[in-house]
Amino acid sequence: MGQKIAIVLFNLGGPDGPKSVQPFLKNLFSDPAIIRAPAPIRWFLAQFISMLRAKSARANYAKMGGGSPLLPETQAQGEAILKALQARPGYGDAEFKIVLAMRYWKPFVKDAVCAVKAFNPDQIVLLPLYPQFSTTTTNSSLEAWKKAGGGPAKLICCYPDAPGFIEAHAQAVMEAWEAGGRPKRLRVLWSAHGLPKKIIDDGDPYQKQVEETVAAVKPLLPDHFEHVTCYQSRVGPVEWIGPATETEIERAGADRIGIIVVPIAFVSEHIETLVELDDEYKEVAHHVGVPFYLRAAALGTRPVFIQELARLTTDLLDSSDSILAARTGGCVVACPACPRAAFGGCAA
Repeated sequence: MGQKIAIVLFNLGGPDGPKSVQPFLKNLFSDPAIIRAPAPIRWFLAQFISMLRAKSARANYAKMGGGSPLLPETQAQGEAILKALQARPGYGDAEFKIVLAMRYWKPFVKDAVCAVKAFNPDQIVLLPLYPQFSTTTTNSSLEAWKKAGGGPAKLICCYPDAPGFIEAHAQAVMEAWEAGGRPKRLRVLWSAHGLPKKIIDDGDPYQKQVEETVAAVKPLLPDHFEHVTCYQSRVGPVEWIGPATETEIERAGADRIGIIVVPIAFVSEHIETLVELDDEYKEVAHHVGVPFYLRAAALGTRPVFIQELARLTTDLLDSSDSILAARTGGCVVACPACPRAAFGGCAA
């Protein structure tokens, strides 16, 4: 009989209906990786911000049927990964279990820990659906895993330049270009979720890894494409990394050049793509006179992406390493795979 292997998919999570919007926001803003303030202040801010933003957030989720599509999207990705793993050489007799671990709504990381313990696997692989490592995403989920009593595990830390991930993004861009009539003059806006500048200044590698992803995809696209890396979803009064996606859309309008917007750090469709990109930013583009506005799809269950995740997983299982970082540009201190990392690695 083959090994029992649990694959834990880390993701953000999202409210499953109008009533869960405010508690989801409260969980999000209660995370010390998101609001870096002492616990009493963070608790107060989480309460205040979640109440303040709940009404507008519910209106945005209503555009998607009342809740986030992120859970069913992640479930579909899990099913696709399972099939790809079962087809990998040497793993035909292994018993895999895919477990979802959402950070801010059900099923929570603690629920995933319980499911994994009930399965009693021989090995556990933690697979973040965050291609670029950040203390606010992957590391936050790792801390939740440890706090919930998650056992020894191997970690796929980051994969910002993994070949299948890069190829999948190139495919998505080319499909959007083809659907738009193959325009000769256009600008690709590589739009990633933003972070406060202070988090990056403190050593978070996220922005560097986003730039690595863009640099890896560009050579796979036509030479005449223009490129700008930008950041969306800013909240609060603090300084955020830039340039802002909205600012770049306005600049494209002034330049009278059409754009393809690519969600370069999102692998699933959710509120930041279906509402912010497809609704709000599209309206901005129309208002400022952008000749055309195209949007590349998130990767979802695109086969080359799913196959890459399966390959990364079995490569890690086959190795003696506890952490895999699929990168060519070297490591950075904030990344668990770096020997100098402030974070002491996963639970392995």
